[in-house]
Amino acid sequence: MRQAKSKILSRKAMMATRRRLRAAGKKLVFTNGAFDLLHAGHVTYLEFARRQGDALVVGLNSDASVRRYKGDRRPVNRQSDRARVLAALECVDYVVMFGEDEPARLIAELKPDVLVKGADWAHYVSGRDLVEKAGGRVVLAPLVKGRSTSGMIEKIMNSCRSPSPSRSPSPSRPPSPSATKSP
Repeated sequence: MRQAKSKILSRKAMMATRRRLRAAGKKLVFTNGAFDLLHAGHVTYLEFARRQGDALVVGLNSDASVRRYKGDRRPVNRQSDRARVLAALECVDYVVMFGEDEPARLIAELKPDVLVKGADWAHYVSGRDLVEKAGGRVVLAPLVKGRSTSGMIEKIMNSCRSPSPSRSPSPSRPPSPSATKSP
């Protein structure tokens, strides 16, 4: 089994890998995203993408590109950590970073056989024209209802706010020293 780190490739190394895959008659699948806080929706999506061909490459937005489209508070995890987590997934064969706002240039370089995006992007798939012009296909992946990074962040933020008056301290946790002091 390959080390996850060896699955994180530079664009140049990915191009060489692409040539080898093409020579072997293998279908390359491409998808992209920030994959900031990995959740079940992401894993389901990536497994779906992998089933569309012989090898899956994930174009990972750099930290700078994530900030440009999601704001200054994102990403939560830096690009090296996000790449490492993605590379550890069995369904992901390669991870390649890109710094542009859209992956169109990377898609043009790789010429994947299949381009996968979530169904929520049906209105616009960056690189669709490039893939279809080269004889490839675009596949829209179904979404996992109730699973999103934004929803996760909101849930975490809500759980960190002070507890409501109806919540009592956990019985497994001893009271704080200040709660047991007498006046």
